[in-house]
Amino acid sequence: MIRRRSHPDASVSARRTEAFTDGVFAIAATLLVLGLTDQPLGSVTTDADLSAALRDLAHPVFSFAISFLILCLMWMTHVRQFEYIARIDALGMWINSFRLLFVVLVPFTSSLNTTYADLFLGRVLLPVNFFLAILLGWIQWVWAVRSDAIPDLSRDDARRVGRAGLSAMLLSVVAVALSPLVGSIAFLVFFFDGLLTRLLRGGNAPIELSPADDEVGGRG
Repeated sequence: MIRRRSHPDASVSARRTEAFTDGVFAIAATLLVLGLTDQPLGSVTTDADLSAALRDLAHPVFSFAISFLILCLMWMTHVRQFEYIARIDALGMWINSFRLLFVVLVPFTSSLNTTYADLFLGRVLLPVNFFLAILLGWIQWVWAVRSDAIPDLSRDDARRVGRAGLSAMLLSVVAVALSPLVGSIAFLVFFFDGLLTRLLRGGNAPIELSPADDEVGGRG
């Protein structure tokens, strides 16, 4: 149960948490490329051999690219959230830390997806990893709303942003369900994120700032 707290009691500025999170996302995205450098090319003596070896890397390259892009999508969600999250308490930091735990696991589960694509767990662990990270990102917004950590949003706008955050989570559930059947191709459902976000948000209405002492409500 996420308890409601009085902002800004028992809280600190969210800026250091924001900066730390940016760094973790950057490192995780960079480490993804190691999954490509670890791929053996075999005995290559001619351009034809190299061309054939690179064609064999099609799945690892696709897995790397889609994992990198989904990490970028999650980072953009993080950026949007911390545009409004002004302060953070111990619970908020723990939620963010658990989210980052799954973020830094992405290079590992991505390598499993590449190496063991013929096995059920090899296909499923990466989308499950993304689902848990995205779920915790949404939970963080629920915490922020209920703890009065976003004083500059009206009640309606806070709910709209929260609904928009459901988009990636719903698509990650679909990816998990499809991954045993089609593998990494299931991640293509994330191309619908923009459309689903607009549908859940209820259009592209601009965010309106409310007075600083306005009480922000939220959805659980």
